Amino acid sequence: MRRCGYCDFNTYTATDMGAGASRGNYANMVVREMRLVRDWQLVHGIEEPPVSTVFFGGGTPTILPACDLVMMLDAVRGLWGIEPEAEITTEANPDTVDERYIGALAEGGFTRVSFGMQSAVPHVLKNLDRTHTPANVEAGVRAADRAGLRSSVDLIYGAPGESLDDWRDSVRTAVDLGVNHVSAYALTVEPTTKMGRQIAAGTLPKPDDDDEAAKYEIADDLFAAAGLEWYEISNWSRPGYESRHNLGYWRNVDWAGLGPGAHSHYNTVMGSSTDGDAANSDAAGDVSASVTSTSLRGWDIAHPRMWGMAINDGRVPWSGDETISPTENLEELIMLGLRIREGLDIGRVNRHIEAVNRAQDAAQGTLRIIDDACLTPLVGDGLITLDPTTGHAVATRRGRLLNDAVIERMFGAVGL
Repeated sequence: MRRCGYCDFNTYTATDMGAGASRGNYANMVVREMRLVRDWQLVHGIEEPPVSTVFFGGGTPTILPACDLVMMLDAVRGLWGIEPEAEITTEANPDTVDERYIGALAEGGFTRVSFGMQSAVPHVLKNLDRTHTPANVEAGVRAADRAGLRSSVDLIYGAPGESLDDWRDSVRTAVDLGVNHVSAYALTVEPTTKMGRQIAAGTLPKPDDDDEAAKYEIADDLFAAAGLEWYEISNWSRPGYESRHNLGYWRNVDWAGLGPGAHSHYNTVMGSSTDGDAANSDAAGDVSASVTSTSLRGWDIAHPRMWGMAINDGRVPWSGDETISPTENLEELIMLGLRIREGLDIGRVNRHIEAVNRAQDAAQGTLRIIDDACLTPLVGDGLITLDPTTGHAVATRRGRLLNDAVIERMFGAVGL
């Protein structure tokens, strides 16, 4: 197993692990973290509902034995409970799973597998440093079908050397697999990655914005023709097959991250967490907290050795946290709402603005509510539509392609 050239995930070699965080003991350490987290929640009066989604990802969780993933899932069930119809997903490198592995996941309670397909074109896969073949992806999807699991595939567009025809082939191949969910992301190149260094040295071309926009439009057209509707800027599915876990992120619910470098989020802050403790549950919590309350975001220690040492010391292994103010919550509400098909709830945003204005010192200035003077220019420029039934502002395809600009204009209109 090796890191792909574009990958900047939190990855380490086996010799880096240590402190009980070795691959062979990793699942046990995560279960220990869960217990510490649950204790932290009880001390701070945080009672999350049963878990509605669990997602194993952020790399290649399937390098672990299937029984380890099932053991961690069983621990979630024992500590927090899992809803009867919960969505349980793992990401999978097609090279690391087979019929027996996927069958074990299904038997252990998983409901969904997200395969890292990236491309169906061999020379593009080579430039991405991917070792799997298109045949591996199809074999994994078919195994998931036979096991009764839902499948999703991830694609990346804008890779060096990828033509428009290459991209069309990849999208059509994904559609022909018959999956009910596809994610398609523009290649992001970080300077510290192998690919970032190659681009800086001039041995690979850097991604081109116009090329990526053209490829997004190709994907959107082909997915729509196949019955896959966009529900978030980079995600398409058949109705009812949206990723509930990812929608939780975009709706800004409570979530918990377990493992080195994982992030957690709570909509209501209950006490200080600067001692390195954390609250994690993978539960999608109630988002009806007061709009004037603050939220909490925290993150686990990134290095597995230090992460493991904290757990061995009996501490939930946060390396830091931040309190998100009501104004910052408003910013996130706008940003996330403009990413999803259900759109930005204008009424909810305005209620939040009014509450912030009532709560903050007049010297800080007054935020402006979203009204026709704000929305009409965005509609006129073809960036959003207004849903007459819900009153939500929904990004058009042009608005999705220019999402950062739409958000910036919305911020400016309300005075952020």
